[in-house]
Amino acid sequence: MSTRDVIIIGSGPAGYTAALYASRADLKPLVILGHEPGGQLTTTTDVENFPGFPEGILGPDLMNNMKAQAQRFGTEYLTTQVTQIDLSKRPFKVTCENGDEFLTQSVIISTGASAKYLGLPNEKQLIGKGVSACATCDGFFFRNQVVHIVGGGDTAMEEAMFLSKFASKVTIVHRRDSFRASKPMQQRVFDNPKIDILWDHTVEEIIADDTGVTAIKVKNVNTGDMAQRETNGLFMGIGHSPNTKFLAGQLDLDGHGFILTKDGHPDTNIPGVYACGDVQDPYYRQAISAAGSGCMAAIRAERYLEEFGRV
Repeated sequence: MSTRDVIIIGSGPAGYTAALYASRADLKPLVILGHEPGGQLTTTTDVENFPGFPEGILGPDLMNNMKAQAQRFGTEYLTTQVTQIDLSKRPFKVTCENGDEFLTQSVIISTGASAKYLGLPNEKQLIGKGVSACATCDGFFFRNQVVHIVGGGDTAMEEAMFLSKFASKVTIVHRRDSFRASKPMQQRVFDNPKIDILWDHTVEEIIADDTGVTAIKVKNVNTGDMAQRETNGLFMGIGHSPNTKFLAGQLDLDGHGFILTKDGHPDTNIPGVYACGDVQDPYYRQAISAAGSGCMAAIRAERYLEEFGRV
């Protein structure tokens, strides 16, 4: 069983940036890519808010560029998923789905957070074609258009407020007759003339043509009546699930399962173990902030190894 200086679990902007900095520090990182190499940006079409690309760039192209850049400096990639990790002693032990096992002096976790969807038959195929789980990422594309958003918590309120800057009309579809969001967030929504609320309804179907989403079918949960509503976009505001199950309670997590880090640093409660990207960030969830945290995680891992050496 080989021993590595650093293993990066997960990819995306955080993992690839961590790999770039770690490889340039001659740590010869191994990146275990997971089942969705490149993360959520591989399902995104145009990325227009990542610095350095004035004309925008396709999400998959951005991720491929990041991956190749880190590989240029010696990063090694493994296409499998981590199923178990033992953080009880150094070197740490990482077990993969394909049966591979590794020992490592330090670990960077960048497994991200998966957006929650409704489970409708065609919703995943329509991501980037009118279906989105990130208003900050995609709201600009719906300027002067009609959009709907599903949810009733703070996430949905924040997304609706952001979308109202661009869309001509935003409708929040909520399955209950009241929101669970904080009172101040609710009041901001109630006071916004561009936001309507469709209480006691669920989205049952997404209708689309070659151009993308054109309408949704909603059901009144009290009467069972169905109705069709024209829309240019459907946003999911029902939260994200951090991909932390493989940790089996070995790291401190918040109430939603996000890894807790310390005072703006990527340090976890276990020395030598770092977290970056959306797996520890329920607030910003942007490619650029994820990349920045990946840089910090790699620098912290390098300095940790300099200070404590190899076991």
